[in-house]
Amino acid sequence: MLNRLQHETSPYLRQHQHNPVDWYPWGKEALEAAKSANKLLIVSIGYSACHWCHVMERESFEDAGVAELMNRYFVSIKVDREERPDIDQIYMIAVQLMTNQGGWPLNCICLPDGRPIYGGTYFRPADWKNVLLQLADMWRETPEVALDYADRLTTGIRQSEQLPVNRIPETYTVQQLEAIVTPWKRRFDHEAGGYNRAPKFPLPNNWLFLLRYGVLADDEAVVSQVHLTLQKIASGGIYDHIGGGFARYSVDSHWHIPHFEKMLYDNAQLVSLYAEAWQHRPVVQYRRVVTETLDWISREMTSPEGGFYCALDADSEGVEGKFYTFDLAEITEILGKDAELFVRYFDLTEEGNWAEEHTNVLKTDVTADQLAEAAGFAPAEWETYLTEVKAKLLAYRNKRVRPGLDNKLLTAWNALMLKGYVDAYRVFDVADYLDAALKNADFIRRQLYTADGRLLHQPAANGKMIIGFLDDHACCIEAFIALYEATFDEQWLQEARRLTDIAIAQFYDEGAAAFYYTASDAEPLIARKYEIMDNVIPSANSTIARQLHRLGLLLDEQRYTATGEQLLANVAPQIERYGSAYSNWAIQLLEVVYPLREVALTGPDWKTFRRVVDERYVPNKVLLGGTKGTLPLLAGRVSDVTRAYVCRNKACSLPVATTDELLELIL
Repeated sequence: MLNRLQHETSPYLRQHQHNPVDWYPWGKEALEAAKSANKLLIVSIGYSACHWCHVMERESFEDAGVAELMNRYFVSIKVDREERPDIDQIYMIAVQLMTNQGGWPLNCICLPDGRPIYGGTYFRPADWKNVLLQLADMWRETPEVALDYADRLTTGIRQSEQLPVNRIPETYTVQQLEAIVTPWKRRFDHEAGGYNRAPKFPLPNNWLFLLRYGVLADDEAVVSQVHLTLQKIASGGIYDHIGGGFARYSVDSHWHIPHFEKMLYDNAQLVSLYAEAWQHRPVVQYRRVVTETLDWISREMTSPEGGFYCALDADSEGVEGKFYTFDLAEITEILGKDAELFVRYFDLTEEGNWAEEHTNVLKTDVTADQLAEAAGFAPAEWETYLTEVKAKLLAYRNKRVRPGLDNKLLTAWNALMLKGYVDAYRVFDVADYLDAALKNADFIRRQLYTADGRLLHQPAANGKMIIGFLDDHACCIEAFIALYEATFDEQWLQEARRLTDIAIAQFYDEGAAAFYYTASDAEPLIARKYEIMDNVIPSANSTIARQLHRLGLLLDEQRYTATGEQLLANVAPQIERYGSAYSNWAIQLLEVVYPLREVALTGPDWKTFRRVVDERYVPNKVLLGGTKGTLPLLAGRVSDVTRAYVCRNKACSLPVATTDELLELIL
């Protein structure tokens, strides 16, 4: 029999529609059912590409005995964390406060009003049943214990990530940046790249900050670590060498064996990072992974309307990674005479380089392309040959049972991917990338806005409409500013301004000088939270703070600048304690210490000037210009003659008429 999840649009929720558990989606019906029956709530949170979510479903939620226990004593709610990040945020904080760890699946036991009293991540079936029975007994016999704990825990949830409102400093210094980076360096893995730990996550925003810092501060050790890390990631099995795109993380310390789900948000940020890294140091491998990843996004992750889907599952046919791995005999059969070279290139073995599963996860050495030179290939010939061989392997792989696709279209993640396309366009000058970005921007405006211009979290469907969260607004603002800088079409800058004004009106807390994650008219939950710390995706507050800074410059809008400065002042004392968890804030600090240069390119040949600028690595700049414009900095500077100006701290250079003169000003 189908449960209530059959009517949901989320692929993750629909995966549970056949469970014998009497699941509810989050909503009034579930909460009222718990209150009327005086039952505890189970709030179980996951997402469609989550391997251990599938395991717990198979072991517990599909088991009739476990389901009977859950149905008898509890009201059970299943939540897609990507669809309702506001709910996930609250219960993740609760579990972290209770256990000092978190992750998915996330399972919280709550009072009928939603306040948590117990939680954890994955539970084995016997442990899950034991927990449920103990909590049911406690609720029946000593409910006052649960009520008291819920009060104290909810207070902790509400107070977490609250920061004092600090005075804005007169200046920030290079020494402050050095104090942030110095302890950060101690965690570097100088052999395998990344940090000295396993599992290893790419954390693209970390390396984006470190690349920019290393170049601006002339810290060659940091620059070298960034490039080592990027080459090791691109060479490892965490990268899909056949189909393009990166998995979420590697379970080992050498980027070899991935946790195979592919997430849109990781790949969007990694495209931007590798494009920028290529700008600094044109490593062939960087361009290759950008090209192959965007080919995968176009081929498998783009809707007919130009939206971008969420994720591909880690599992296929119930086995993690089965779609992506190869036996040596398969490679030999597919490639024939070419097999010998590519067995070496991809480091394949008869017994399998993934020893536990007796199969091969394709990876390369960072120097693997030297095999081409030894085999007599010129660089261009090798790229063509490598592409042809990968196409053969991809065609073979595509005959397999595919991992599940999560076809949700989330606003923030779409905006991240839009920016990835824009960044790749500016660095590699591929027109198709700009076309994809513009098509996605049109999709956002057509499908992700309400009739009155409010931003949605995802397209409305089945009568359900979720108003956008702060990250949806912040990421769209960032993407539209990037689109303006690539096209000098002011409609995108004005749309960024409009969304910024909505964000300030709907999310900003004057007393705390920070932005709430949920809008003022959103569904009330047990706490209204700020999102301050950066994670695998930069936090909503750090993203909007950086965009307020850029918009303040472009629009000469002091209230944007002041709001962004106050946000940074509140967070700045925290950054030194744990730089990698505040990396996007650190980028904003970097943009203050090494002030953004406003590069105005005006006149009919502005695109030539922009291409020349984008051929160089100048991380602390913002572009504006074109053949017409209403921006304050362009007043009196737009004519039928191509000119460039470089401004900083409200002072501008004299106009220059050649690209060589422009480069002298910015390099």
